[in-house]
Amino acid sequence: MSKITHLAKRFVLSLVPSQMQEIERQWVHSVLTSSEFDLWNKMMAQDRQHSVLVGRRFVKNRPTSSNEEIAGALLHDVGKSAAHLSTLARVVATLVGPRTSRFRQYHDHEAIGAAMLRSNGSSELTVSMVEGSCVGELKDALTLADDI
Repeated sequence: MSKITHLAKRFVLSLVPSQMQEIERQWVHSVLTSSEFDLWNKMMAQDRQHSVLVGRRFVKNRPTSSNEEIAGALLHDVGKSAAHLSTLARVVATLVGPRTSRFRQYHDHEAIGAAMLRSNGSSELTVSMVEGSCVGELKDALTLADDI
């Protein structure tokens, strides 16, 4: 799927109000370390919803995944929270590029997310998935799960 199509679908899904099911929160809590769960909880509601969707798709395609791998899928966008941008501001940032410091943070979300996780003691495997430096089947599985 093209990046524009992916972003358009994400935008439309972010406009639909939906409540996270408690069972989904419990699942996320059971997979993440307590410090990772704290970071996950600081993500925007739409990002947490997307996270669960990606995490579930990742596990479906890779059922023998470790918790560290699932954590990477769940937290792949955690760095976006550092920019503190609304949905509309994210659209603008995507269209105009990294012109401001907050737009730059949004564009650099992979490196920022990896740094956040490293400072919280996450495994290097989880960090590599968030950073985008994982390779092979693992990277392919994450890309496929995030291709919504």
